[in-house]
Amino acid sequence: MRFSFPAALLAGCTCALLLQPAPALASDGSTRRDFPGGGTTTSLPLTAGHPLAPRGTRPFELLGVRWDGPADALSGGAVRVRTRDADTGGWSDWHALETGPEDGPDRAPNGSTAPLWTGRSDGVAVEVRPGPAGPPPGLRLELVDPGAGAPGGAATRTLPADPAPTATAAPRPAIVTRAGWGADESLRDKDFEYTGPVREVFVHHTATATDYACADAPTVIRAIYQYHVRTSGWRDIGYNFLVDRCGTVYEGRAGGVDQPVHGAHTLGFNTDSSGVAAIGTYVNDTPPQPLLDGLAAIAAWKLSLTAQPADGRTKLTSASDASRYPKGTVVDFDAVSGHRDAFNTECPGTSLYATLPALRTAAARLQQPPVPPTP
Repeated sequence: MRFSFPAALLAGCTCALLLQPAPALASDGSTRRDFPGGGTTTSLPLTAGHPLAPRGTRPFELLGVRWDGPADALSGGAVRVRTRDADTGGWSDWHALETGPEDGPDRAPNGSTAPLWTGRSDGVAVEVRPGPAGPPPGLRLELVDPGAGAPGGAATRTLPADPAPTATAAPRPAIVTRAGWGADESLRDKDFEYTGPVREVFVHHTATATDYACADAPTVIRAIYQYHVRTSGWRDIGYNFLVDRCGTVYEGRAGGVDQPVHGAHTLGFNTDSSGVAAIGTYVNDTPPQPLLDGLAAIAAWKLSLTAQPADGRTKLTSASDASRYPKGTVVDFDAVSGHRDAFNTECPGTSLYATLPALRTAAARLQQPPVPPTP
């Protein structure tokens, strides 16, 4: 998957960083954190200066840029990166990172770009053009290696599909648990945070590679989790559920799949809602039918727990002026909506967003009570 970057960003870059070879990282002021589950994050400070030639790094699979201060401190600016494939040695095109605070909790502890999944890489170049407010303090690049995952022990790795327990609830799809995708539970906040009854499902995409092998989805999830917690400073991974291109549903934020876990996925509207992320980028790429089936299944089941029709509507109140609606605004949403309905973003991608009417219909059909047999 190749990315392009507007030529206009080639001019006026006032901050650039290219990394030193792995043995010299410590002398650059970098820090490396090792986690019990096998993952590591290498953090390197970003300083103003002239671009340098690309350099080698420790292996990583996901990256992003973080800073101290408010989440919108880089609004109006730009960050772009290039990475080197660890297997082929080839360099990618420049790719822009999303700098706005569109995902996350309503009160983020610090700012960070959206993460970029790179696959196994061992080199990087970064350029930052600050916004009108200038460069925020504490700018640094974070390189994430999710490792092989924490051992699950005797924990349940997959909740099997469960037929509808009552005539008014949709069947629960099979769900790969956190143990199943190798979550390092030492990373997250130990306490759980709950919201009111879930009356809304927001559909996202992770803006990562689309042509991945489904067997690699747990690695992608672990990397996003590690970035959300250790780089962005969130309690846990932001999404409540994730679905891969083969239709497999994964448990996201901890606290119980059948509970109203307070997520960090749709700024301003994390209350009384659940965030479900399609793994991939669906701006132009067509979402596979198994992915759509998985999204419909988890949306139908989650909404049926509160008797909310998947093809109905519900009202939520904005909790943030940084969302699409000023704080305190009551907004009437489709019960299954896209991220862009609540925030000025292209998420969940034009191609996936176009499928939402059919997805609502499919989810509502799953919520219908079974037809009794003819006597």
